[in-house]
Amino acid sequence: MVRRGKNYQEAVKVLDREKAYEPQEAIELAKKMAHARFDEAVELHLRMGVDPRNATQQVRDVAILPHGLGKGVRVLVFAQGEAERIATTAGADFVGGDELIKKIEGGWLDFDTAIATPELMGKVGKLGKILGKKGLMPNPKSGTVVAAADLPRVIDDARKGRVEFRLDRTAIIHVLVGKVSFDSDKLMDNLTAVVEAVVKAKPASAKGQYVRTAFLTTTMGPGIKLDLKSTLSLTSS
Repeated sequence: MVRRGKNYQEAVKVLDREKAYEPQEAIELAKKMAHARFDEAVELHLRMGVDPRNATQQVRDVAILPHGLGKGVRVLVFAQGEAERIATTAGADFVGGDELIKKIEGGWLDFDTAIATPELMGKVGKLGKILGKKGLMPNPKSGTVVAAADLPRVIDDARKGRVEFRLDRTAIIHVLVGKVSFDSDKLMDNLTAVVEAVVKAKPASAKGQYVRTAFLTTTMGPGIKLDLKSTLSLTSS
């Protein structure tokens, strides 16, 4: 059995593990239970009712968080020529081709998101083993392989708080929704944006119950079970 620290044990006393909490109530509880000395991340964990082994039932997309992730996002763009100029003008932190690829092969990974133009994917592809493990590999399905004309929009989305979510091999989705220091209303807005994106990403071949369970948690805190009906009915409209 995992031994928990004193702060954790004190925090968890206010949690009813048998209860399914309304989203707003769960956010307030997560903030109350946060006990780390750093600004803990707030995460949503969804157990999905799809088969991760079935290629037609993959769940993968992005959500734009209206209040961001509470940190600066360092954007890297693989581009050359006119696309390089566009990316630089749009405010990307790192832009280039062969020189960036070589730098990454040498172990450099000081960026938070990577975008590429289709023309460079042939070269960027060899970084798959490096970037894939970190969740940084550009991919058309996640909207990070785009034409030069779309670079300003995608870079701006990354700055605002663009988060990618995808089904893992155990049929679970893990996605950040903000920081404990955020106002409750801002966390609620971000949570709503994520839920809407996940619901919209439902595969056409998915049968039965799409989302089976939902939990909200902080980096060092316990999972808070969410009421599924009220969570899935969240909408920004």
